[in-house]
Amino acid sequence: MTKQFTKLAYDSVDDFLYGICPHPVTCKNGMVIGGGTLYPEVNFTLPAMNATEETLPEARRIYQEIITGVLDKALQLHAPGLVIEFETLPQYTEHPEWGIEIHKILRSTMFEYEAKYGLKSVFRMTPNDLREMSRPPIMRSGRYWESMVKIFEQTAKDGADFLAIESTGGKEINDESIINADLRTSIFALGCLGARDMKWLWTNITAIANENGAIPAGDSACGFANTSMVLAEQGFIPKVYAAVMRALTAPRALVAIENGAVGPSKDCAYENVYLKAITGTPIALEGKSAACAHFSPIGNIAASVADLWSNESVQQVKLLSGFAPVVSTEQLIYDCRLMNKAAEKGYARLMRDLLVESDCYLDPQAYMLKPDVVFEIASEIVKTQDPFLRTLNTAKRSLDILQRAVDNKELQLDEREENWIGMLQEQVDDIPENEEEFIAEMKEELDDTKYNPAEYGI
Repeated sequence: MTKQFTKLAYDSVDDFLYGICPHPVTCKNGMVIGGGTLYPEVNFTLPAMNATEETLPEARRIYQEIITGVLDKALQLHAPGLVIEFETLPQYTEHPEWGIEIHKILRSTMFEYEAKYGLKSVFRMTPNDLREMSRPPIMRSGRYWESMVKIFEQTAKDGADFLAIESTGGKEINDESIINADLRTSIFALGCLGARDMKWLWTNITAIANENGAIPAGDSACGFANTSMVLAEQGFIPKVYAAVMRALTAPRALVAIENGAVGPSKDCAYENVYLKAITGTPIALEGKSAACAHFSPIGNIAASVADLWSNESVQQVKLLSGFAPVVSTEQLIYDCRLMNKAAEKGYARLMRDLLVESDCYLDPQAYMLKPDVVFEIASEIVKTQDPFLRTLNTAKRSLDILQRAVDNKELQLDEREENWIGMLQEQVDDIPENEEEFIAEMKEELDDTKYNPAEYGI
């Protein structure tokens, strides 16, 4: 049965802290995510090489080398525990037996280190969402979906603790809207298409997890909001558009938890802060220590309410000190150690506020992650149970917040960026509040060769 969220999980923003949440997740080995300890989450991938059947033996060797190095470093630095994420290459999901084989190598080594040395670790399995490889995407059937199901099922049976994904429902429409700073189409992609896909997808992932002994963790709108962030940083689109997109992905993400996900949600999902405020479930986040994967203007503030702190992903390449995944592991462990010590000494709120204030006034995307702003937007989201209205209202409230911040001189934007707030508000004002009416309008406006409405049940 679908859960409903009609109020925030917190009575006060003062209790909205890193490392702890109202509904922590307990793993089979006793590790508790969100129970008071901030843990590192390490993600890694192969160096530049072709992912083929011929290179699979070399990939096995490299993945074994990576996991051994990461776990050795965690032991050396006395990590209280860690999470390992295996985000498969597309070929390793398309040929699920390859991804299943690599998972066994990684997970068995983790089991070995826990048995021999007492190093607790848990595993997040994240197959690619291959469904977008069909054009227009086929969302609910076909060989790509079947490959995803196979890798989810078998890795869960083989010991994966968390099942997660960066799902792509609506992305085929949203990609072009990002380039055009077309907020109207983004609202359709996220609030109409994406929300419907999330309900179907997470009903299925939750069933797979429950049947095979895993935990349905969460999703990420990386292809929506993070794409916007990177393009904004490169000057291709307005930063205020990327800032609104950051919040706009939250109603879509909430659908996963309404349909069985319990956290921790994915690291690259900065919308997680709104989810934590609404649902009280644990979240992973990434920031300054994920610069190995991508740059961002939110390097400190992203850590302020995290329950897992991630490097996003790093290739197995040699640096002066050692291989990059091991370097990332050390950085994450030290970040978490400092924040955990601050919490132990009673300074968690001070640490959170320092992380927030060091970033929040310098970029509109960071401003949208301020705890009080998060609560304001989250409170708007829970006023209705309709994903489309949640998305539309989030856009309106986000633009109001950004304009207020400019008017109060809390946020410094150049004239071009300030003008974009008004232009985006005009786009939003033209959207009808009746979803059926809006869908009918968008069907007339959009190229139906790029997406198939029937795949979303509309």
